[in-house]
Amino acid sequence: MSAETIFTSFDIKSVELANRLAVAPMTRVSATENGLATQRMVAYYRRFAKGGFGLLMSEGIYPDRLYSQGYAYQPGISDDEQAQAWKPVVSAVHEHGAKIFAQLMHAGALSQANIFKDKTLGPSAELPKGEQMGFYRGVGQYPIPLEATEEDIADAIAGFGQAARRALTISGFDGIEIHGANGYLLDQFFTEYTNKRADRWGGDIRQRLNLTLAVLKEVKSVSGEKPVGVRISQGKVNDFTHKWTEKEAGAEAVFGALADAGAAYIHVTEFEAWKPAFEGGDDSLVKLARRYAKGVPIIANGSVTQLADAQKVMEEGADIVALGKAALANPDWPNKVKGRAGLTQFDFSLLQPIAHVKDEELA
Repeated sequence: MSAETIFTSFDIKSVELANRLAVAPMTRVSATENGLATQRMVAYYRRFAKGGFGLLMSEGIYPDRLYSQGYAYQPGISDDEQAQAWKPVVSAVHEHGAKIFAQLMHAGALSQANIFKDKTLGPSAELPKGEQMGFYRGVGQYPIPLEATEEDIADAIAGFGQAARRALTISGFDGIEIHGANGYLLDQFFTEYTNKRADRWGGDIRQRLNLTLAVLKEVKSVSGEKPVGVRISQGKVNDFTHKWTEKEAGAEAVFGALADAGAAYIHVTEFEAWKPAFEGGDDSLVKLARRYAKGVPIIANGSVTQLADAQKVMEEGADIVALGKAALANPDWPNKVKGRAGLTQFDFSLLQPIAHVKDEELA
């Protein structure tokens, strides 16, 4: 695949992108304490648009004033004031010809801070693996969550829908990404060891996807012509090496169900996007998504640093490649690559001791 392909335009439903390069969603805990987007965030997102990325995914935004907030100083869109605070961010991105989707994220049992609730919520009262993340101001073990009731589940679904409506009609976002990955609430329902339920929200891998599908249906009902996609993963922020035990059969069920439900795109994220998804197999999760979600655009994320990495991922079947750490190190990655300039290597100290946006990033 030629390098030029990455710089060709691409449409996701009603949204035309200037190229196939996206900024992956990355938590930067730089909002106000009560969840308002800040001028620092305006400058942070503007750099990526100015640097040539066609699409930006927002960091995970909490959708409701119940159990969804995950981190201190995380931005929300749980009321109109928070939605209004995102308008300058969206405008700054649009000024430079890029598009931006709001990623809606419910932290569930992995919540480390919540100004609305002093308990966490999960599919089952199971202790999460690992420990809270220090660079997001977490300390010690996660608490054991409350087991979600039907009312809790209905509230969470409704919260996603209301947040999506605000994001599109007040903030001006171009689309919505539902965060169904990385160990947060929807992924907790999707994962066999965190979901011990015997009702319609539990069961086999297809049944465990039911909450994600219910949220997708709700968000699509308020989104009009705007695209609504889903991010999906195997690994989690508290369990990097997790794999679907059902392997390719599970991938077929999951990607087929997302396609049937009308996802505008599927955003798959792996540690290395081009590597085999399962032990004993040859196909990456990107390739499996392409195989079983026919006709659905695929966004792929995972350790893409150089142009050659992006080309490999597109050869696996991705339509768009999303960069995370490489974008932090090179907010102008597309412009640099086009101009054949050298790329800066990511330095993890950028996210230490707290992962908020630093002055040197905005200099």
